Amino acid sequence: MTIYSKIIGTGSFLPPNRVTNQELAAQLASNGIETSDEWIVSRSGISARHYADAGVQSSDLAVEAAKRALDMAKLGVNDVDLIILATSTPDFFGGFPSTACVVQRKLGITNDCAAVDVQAVCSGFVYAVSIADNFIKAGTHKNVLVIGAEVFSRIIDFEDRTTCVLFGDGAGAVLMTASQEPGVLATKLHANGNYGDILCLPGKVNKGVVEGSAFLYMDGPAVFKMAVSVLDKVAHEALEIAGMDSSEVDWIIPHQANIRIMQSTAKKLGLGMDKMIVTVDQHGNTSAASIPMALDVGVRDGRIQPGQNVMMEGVGGGFTWGAVLARM
Repeated sequence: MTIYSKIIGTGSFLPPNRVTNQELAAQLASNGIETSDEWIVSRSGISARHYADAGVQSSDLAVEAAKRALDMAKLGVNDVDLIILATSTPDFFGGFPSTACVVQRKLGITNDCAAVDVQAVCSGFVYAVSIADNFIKAGTHKNVLVIGAEVFSRIIDFEDRTTCVLFGDGAGAVLMTASQEPGVLATKLHANGNYGDILCLPGKVNKGVVEGSAFLYMDGPAVFKMAVSVLDKVAHEALEIAGMDSSEVDWIIPHQANIRIMQSTAKKLGLGMDKMIVTVDQHGNTSAASIPMALDVGVRDGRIQPGQNVMMEGVGGGFTWGAVLARM
């Protein structure tokens, strides 16, 4: 009997502090930095984002998203036998204990299930889903909780208007389970370390002191050029693996980074924007959390229906990129 992995629950969580472009512009103006709603929207499509309150960590957002995914899947916390959490903003500097282990504790899981973080920045959720898919198909795990969670507001420089207006905080989760019905139809992952310097957090720690910058750095034009090139290619690679054509894709959910990149991706696949789930306008760029949050929005508002094919694709620092084609 062939084993497939299938998404049976989705969940998301946004911290309650919603910051509009106008509010952010006023905040930046107090520091002598000029920007406007028009400037932000025209370059990114973003109108608002959410910021976590002081003391709220990635794990806190992840737990709320996970609870909602488990509730939809009608599973208890101890039904989970693996947690894979994608994040670039772990609870602890250095990433240990892993945020996945912190989430395991906060959820009250007592079955000693495996838990691990994945670091592929904005491609992290796609990487995590691919890993979960392979564990399930191998028969070693049955119910895998896959989460993307970020508090990017902690690592952006609010004196750099080209980046600080783009990012927000949030978490999204899916529950993947072993199934006799096809679910994940294809995955494809890539990376090219030669482009690691165009999107990075360049600071390093030496004897407890940060050397270099502890703020995110992004070469916007270079990232844009790379993203529009690789997202088209990896989507077609996933379709080829599945033996399908882009006309069979019901919904496309790209990483929610920039509306212009997203529009280009849809156009190259021959899909209209009416086939795309867009949340970047209200969420901003939430890195590894953006795809699962957008997926949850589409599922809960009824657009994404059982049996439909969803293309999820991400691109992020490293440089990493990948795609997952899934039947819901």
